[in-house]
Amino acid sequence: MNKETNEIVAAGAGGQSRGLQNATAAQIFGAAEAAQESGNQISTREALRILGKWRWLIAGIVAAALIIGIVSTMLTSKRYRATAQVELALQEINLGPGKDGTGAESQVMRDPQFMGTQIGLLRSRDLAERVARSLDAGSRAKIAPNAPNPATQIKQVTGAVAGGLRIDVVQGSRLINITYESGDPTVAAAVANAVADNYIASNLERKYESSAFARKFLEQRLTQTKAALEKSERDLVEYAGREKIVMVGGSADQGGGQNGGGESLEGSTLTSLNAALATAQAERIAAEQKYRSEGASAGQSAAVNSAAVGNLKAERAKLQVDFQEKLGTFKPDYPEMVALKTRIRELDQQIARAQGEISGSVSNGYAGEYRAALGREQQLRARVSQLTSGVLNLRNRQIQYNILSREVDTNRSLYDGLLQRFKQVSVAGGVGASQVSIVDRALVPGGPFAPNLRNNLLISVLIGLIIGAGVAFAIEFIDDTIKNPDDVRNRLNLTLLGVVPSVAKGMTMLDALDDPSSAQSEAYLSTRTAIKFTTAGGAPKSLVVTSSQAAEGKSSSCFAIARGFARLGESVLLIDADMRKPSFSVPAGSEGAGLSSLLASTDDLRNHITQTSIPNLFLVPSGPIPPNPVELLGGMRLREVLAEAEGMFDIVIFDSPPVMGLADAPILSSVVDATIFIVQAGRIRRPAALRALSRLEQAGARIVGGVITKFDLKGASYGYGYGYGYGYSYGQKQIKSAEAGARRQISIEKE
Repeated sequence: MNKETNEIVAAGAGGQSRGLQNATAAQIFGAAEAAQESGNQISTREALRILGKWRWLIAGIVAAALIIGIVSTMLTSKRYRATAQVELALQEINLGPGKDGTGAESQVMRDPQFMGTQIGLLRSRDLAERVARSLDAGSRAKIAPNAPNPATQIKQVTGAVAGGLRIDVVQGSRLINITYESGDPTVAAAVANAVADNYIASNLERKYESSAFARKFLEQRLTQTKAALEKSERDLVEYAGREKIVMVGGSADQGGGQNGGGESLEGSTLTSLNAALATAQAERIAAEQKYRSEGASAGQSAAVNSAAVGNLKAERAKLQVDFQEKLGTFKPDYPEMVALKTRIRELDQQIARAQGEISGSVSNGYAGEYRAALGREQQLRARVSQLTSGVLNLRNRQIQYNILSREVDTNRSLYDGLLQRFKQVSVAGGVGASQVSIVDRALVPGGPFAPNLRNNLLISVLIGLIIGAGVAFAIEFIDDTIKNPDDVRNRLNLTLLGVVPSVAKGMTMLDALDDPSSAQSEAYLSTRTAIKFTTAGGAPKSLVVTSSQAAEGKSSSCFAIARGFARLGESVLLIDADMRKPSFSVPAGSEGAGLSSLLASTDDLRNHITQTSIPNLFLVPSGPIPPNPVELLGGMRLREVLAEAEGMFDIVIFDSPPVMGLADAPILSSVVDATIFIVQAGRIRRPAALRALSRLEQAGARIVGGVITKFDLKGASYGYGYGYGYGYSYGQKQIKSAEAGARRQISIEKE
């Protein structure tokens, strides 16, 4: 191997080292990288790329926004702001008389809607109109200078006050800031103070008006209730006189009856007689019991216990003793004994007679007492029966009396309650203390608060950035061309084999490829290494390089890839299969040889191969342009030529025409082992590329990946991935066209 070959192989080895890393990331870890780049990281990088690409457009829009902000600030009238602060006291409610019966007891009411209600009152149109009327003529003239009449001026000032007023509640307090904005500082302070003053006045007026209404209402109800009470009392007295209902224990003017605590005369008498009847009945029962059970025994006991009977019994007992003593001396028929017997018999008769008289007297006494008690009971019972009939009759007549009495009681209760409430309202009906007090009055502002140049410029910059970024993203997303390597993977679903930067101005692709350390050479070396990993056995035996449209860098890529494999010592056959517009030229005298002639005959492949100045790289030109290249490619002769070439060379590379509009590329891709799809950055739209890929897939092509060409590294603002933006400038040097042309014997059509 000569010195030039060694240098080429060395350069290829360096490129292979870097290309191996890129190919490893693309092939071996392709799934992990795709998953990572589908998240927020790739979105952030994509956004930065878009912003960097359209940075001058965004800067122009921001500059225009700044100019607009400055002009609008200069043209905007000055505005002044004045603030008055008021405090709202908690509302108190009257709970009625105090515990000692004097004064009134009140309690603070915590109403969650209180602050919201007061803010609504401050923003009301009625308050704005009050403020407009309270302002002096000079302030009104400044607010509404073009009013034709006072009524219209008041209306215009009211609208201006309502529109320029702002009400803010100080957080965590009962303080309210009343702020008014105006083009005149004195007017701003005057309106803010007028709003606070009129707000306090309107609160006091509403409080007084509510009390006055309550007093008037209570007066009317008192008059009506008093008349009803007088009428009900007259009706009660008239009915009692007409029905002769006399109540005791309560007067007629107090209602009497059950409600007034009184009782009728008949009822009172009946009650007394019932009590007397019960007593008489008890006395009669006691007398009868004594008469029935104790009459005879009481008489006998009285007779036995009588002193006269006792004397007689004592005398008889003495005679009986004498008779017994003398019976021992005398016989019973002895006259003295007979006289004693006779005297004893007489005494026995006297004792019996005396006992009978005493017993009869006692029994007659019990009977008399019983008869007297029975008589009293019967008389009382008869009177009670008579009064009961009268009371029952009175009860029927007293029903209406009770109705009238209850009506009197009801009217009197209503009258007393209304009278007490009227006294309370009269006492509390004064103006009293206001719930609103002014904390700070508004002062005339020392300077305008608007327009604020700094804030306006910041807002203009922010709006400009938003609009600029929005326009940039809109343009970027409307433009659906394949612009960067991510689009090859994400939009076309192709494995990225390489990214070829665009050449600098004044250079051609051949100039860049002649420099082994150029970014383009490094990119194609990485592409070559990636191709070697497309199959399990290494690089495919045959492959076709095609694109959607013409002039995408297809022929340049084909030549660079072929030269890269040749520098590794592999024999490479480059076939120019574009028989409509050939890309490679051959030395004079070889015009008849080429692919078209080979396919149209049975000639040997060796007769159509041209040796290039690059070792191991051989070329089959397109040959004479045939009338219909598709017919030549569609026959079996193409497969025979391909089989013969694969037997002679390590790798066969076809430079194919573009896919869109032609059938050459699908036919070629159907017979080779692999197809490489070339995409020019920023030129080919996604639908066109997808249609081209679809045609290739329908033809049975095995698309192993894509290569993006003419990629703008500076505009991309990338710094990761397959080496673009990194490593391409290392050791790079600019080579002039004249020096590059002296070292090449094969030319590539500039695309």
